[in-house]
Amino acid sequence: MKIELQHEPVEKLSLPALAVYSFEEDPSSSGTARRLPSKVQKLLEDLKACGELTGKAYECTLVHQPVGMAVQKLLVVGAGKKEKFKPFHLGRLAGAAVRFLRARAVHEMAWIVGEKDGTKGIQTVTEGAVLADYDADRYRTEQRADRRVDLFALVCDKTPGSEAWAAAIAQGQAIAEATNFTRDLVNEPANQMTPTLLARHAREMAERTGLGYQELGTEEIRALKMGALWAVAQGSDEPPRLMVLRYTPEEAPEAPVIGLVGKGITFDSGGISIKPSQDMHEMKTDMAGGATMLGVMQAIAQLKPRVRVIAVVPSTENMVSGKAYRPGDVITSMSGKTIEVLNTDAEGRLALADGLAYAKQLGCTVLIDAATLTGAVMVALGNITTGVFGSDQEWVNRVISSGIETGERMWQLPVDDDYRELYKSSIADLANTGGRYGGAITAAMFVGDFAGDTPWVHMDIAGTRWSNEEKPYLAKGPTGVPVRTLVHLLMDFAK
Repeated sequence: MKIELQHEPVEKLSLPALAVYSFEEDPSSSGTARRLPSKVQKLLEDLKACGELTGKAYECTLVHQPVGMAVQKLLVVGAGKKEKFKPFHLGRLAGAAVRFLRARAVHEMAWIVGEKDGTKGIQTVTEGAVLADYDADRYRTEQRADRRVDLFALVCDKTPGSEAWAAAIAQGQAIAEATNFTRDLVNEPANQMTPTLLARHAREMAERTGLGYQELGTEEIRALKMGALWAVAQGSDEPPRLMVLRYTPEEAPEAPVIGLVGKGITFDSGGISIKPSQDMHEMKTDMAGGATMLGVMQAIAQLKPRVRVIAVVPSTENMVSGKAYRPGDVITSMSGKTIEVLNTDAEGRLALADGLAYAKQLGCTVLIDAATLTGAVMVALGNITTGVFGSDQEWVNRVISSGIETGERMWQLPVDDDYRELYKSSIADLANTGGRYGGAITAAMFVGDFAGDTPWVHMDIAGTRWSNEEKPYLAKGPTGVPVRTLVHLLMDFAK
């Protein structure tokens, strides 16, 4: 998608379609709809009077050949109630416009920039447009090539501040394309996204963007005594990989070094504690945490914040075989802590345990991990909100604040010593599951034990990494959550 600024009177725009938005309180002349010529606003008044235009959130009203305008189509997108409107909604409205118009074979469209949107608004609209122009349909032999927007023009009512506004577009596009990169990885079937193939994507992205890259295979993993990761990996014929990507700008301070650790289980059968067959196909997405961190690294390589970042992605399959680890096994993690395996389907926390330990060894002074870790977080928060846990409230607050800014919902769940009793083992230092109750909490705290005294935040994205229903502004399938939250956090911290 090409995104460009245009400075032209609204009535003279010659693109096939123009999109504006308006609020419920006055759907004919609020929002950017008030920038329309008076004759068009009168037409919208008539549509309001007969109930065809209400301004309800994401309602799309299409007007053909609007009087006094050069565009062929005018789309009015409802923005809902004004008092509930947040800056991130701009991106969703733009996304709703893109998905509505492209379904009608519109390839070029314009969007009016609000008088008070500024560079932040332009970035948000750009992100929303690029994210919306995406479908998880790579393997369909009859792809709908007509359902793509080639040109998205941002129309300003004043001469643009060319450098600042162009930078806002570039930033929004970089973030959205990195999010779509993550969505592509998550959407791949497990036969096309083994640990080896995930590592290839990571390496190619690092080479393309100038990131430092290191890849550990079976021999290195075992030599480093990553017994937790290796325990999961040993049941599969596919060799494990551990990817390390470094972003170390010369002008950045020596500290902090932020470690991003992502769970990269490319398929999770549950191992000997095998999962039910229903919905097991969705376990191709169990590497969404690792894909998230790869997307974040792609974005910051382009945006260049003044902060040092190292991403660590431990990746393997969790399979059933004669070599697979068993319930009752005791394994020794890289940190030296011993773990009693009570459930082989609690494998993600084992991979993260060694991933966090290695990130600390590499010099990371803050640790943030993302993982499709538990079904329990979905019971608590559904597929709308990401569960956030942490040992350092300042960093937890940073993550949640960034989620608020980007519209990716976050909710903090407790980390409390009373829960530690639930995952104690009678024969080892820890058990790899704490039972049914408080499952998201005990899983998170198990992971956090391997961060030690290092400030640590955990994001459980089991519910939010995928949407089983299409939204007006986003396709069904992988969401890319929480790439934009973490990019915002790093950019904001670097300021």
